[in-house]
Amino acid sequence: MMKIGRYEILDEIGQGAMGTVYRARDPLIERTVAIKTVPIAQLQQEGAGAEARFLREAQSAGRLSHPNIVTIYDVGEADGLAYIAMEYLHGRTLRDLMNKGPMPLDLALDTAMQMAEAMAFAHEHGIIHRDIKPSNVVVTGKRGHIKLTDFGIAHLVNSDHTQTGQMLGSPRYMSPEQAMGREVDGRSDIFSLGAVLYEMLTGRYAFDGDSLPTILYRVINESPVAATTLRPQIPPDVARLLAQMLNKKPDARPDARSLVSAFHTLRPIPAASRPAPSSNRVSRLLRVLAFGTPIGVFLLIGLGFVVIEHFLATPPPQTPRPLVVQHTPPRPVEGTTEDKQPPSVPDQTTGTHPEPDAYLAGLDKKRVELRIKRTVLLLEYTRKHPDVVQIDRQLEQLRIERNRYLKQRKKKQGESTPISHPGSTTS
Repeated sequence: MMKIGRYEILDEIGQGAMGTVYRARDPLIERTVAIKTVPIAQLQQEGAGAEARFLREAQSAGRLSHPNIVTIYDVGEADGLAYIAMEYLHGRTLRDLMNKGPMPLDLALDTAMQMAEAMAFAHEHGIIHRDIKPSNVVVTGKRGHIKLTDFGIAHLVNSDHTQTGQMLGSPRYMSPEQAMGREVDGRSDIFSLGAVLYEMLTGRYAFDGDSLPTILYRVINESPVAATTLRPQIPPDVARLLAQMLNKKPDARPDARSLVSAFHTLRPIPAASRPAPSSNRVSRLLRVLAFGTPIGVFLLIGLGFVVIEHFLATPPPQTPRPLVVQHTPPRPVEGTTEDKQPPSVPDQTTGTHPEPDAYLAGLDKKRVELRIKRTVLLLEYTRKHPDVVQIDRQLEQLRIERNRYLKQRKKKQGESTPISHPGSTTS
């Protein structure tokens, strides 16, 4: 079996501009990953420091943790290859969907909004993508959740290696400043997203031509045909926002965070039938409730675990029953109190607490700590996290060990305690 580092190669996914992408298995934690490889010799041909820059940029992208950005697990070199191990995604690329023609208005806006959210997060962390295009967007799940991929050519904004004078990206989606080889920033990604959105809405490239020079000339100098000319159903607000994104001047484009807010306010219906402002406020309230309710549930669950464990470990003391004077005092039935009551409940005959069990108390304390930690992880991460799985396993082991210990203790007490039978008398 072919290996790259510790990863076991399962099959080839495809060929990229720089190298090969594989589906692989990480035996360390038994998960499937995607491995993007680039020959080190090819990197070295691009100039001094290209190899270190590739790894550094991949590490920078690996610090991005966002629901709409593919997760990078590992970066390294092995067998003459530089590689990036990342999240393996099940789904189709946006390119596959766009090849079928114009997309429904609501789906196109939702896809663009998710892309803008990913870009806003990356830009706020000093990273720009530089190659926004449909083939770098994977659509997963039934509801069209998107993941922005391939930050392999991303750069820190304040990097010493800005690649000024080099064109990076696909010609039909690159910004005018990128096409001219100038230094770019996050506003270049906005222009590229505008070109993608234009194509999603109209089914046509924003900038096209029969040769590379023709495409680049149009990107730099010409505006595309108005989207409403090709699709009159496009609302005026959407058309205006699209024109702002495709403005030739970077300063005239919205930043990614403003773009997210604009998408949230747009409605995929004609202006004549747009809901009243009160309906908009209700929709915003519903979105807040939809986001806040799961967090509130997690908080209540976590608080409930703590309260329940507290009262299970230290139940409130009970008032001893008054002693009943009988003509013939019955023999105390030893061992029955432990079978009927939790270990920490006072003995009803003597009114005293049995000696606490240190081992059992330790198990209960550890269980509370793990439940609290699990709740914190659920609140911090919006999806299943490997640490949660490990904690669940530890909780299950603690539960099994606790039950086993209680059964053994109960069995030993039953064997060592004499049982009084009905009708027996004291001699």
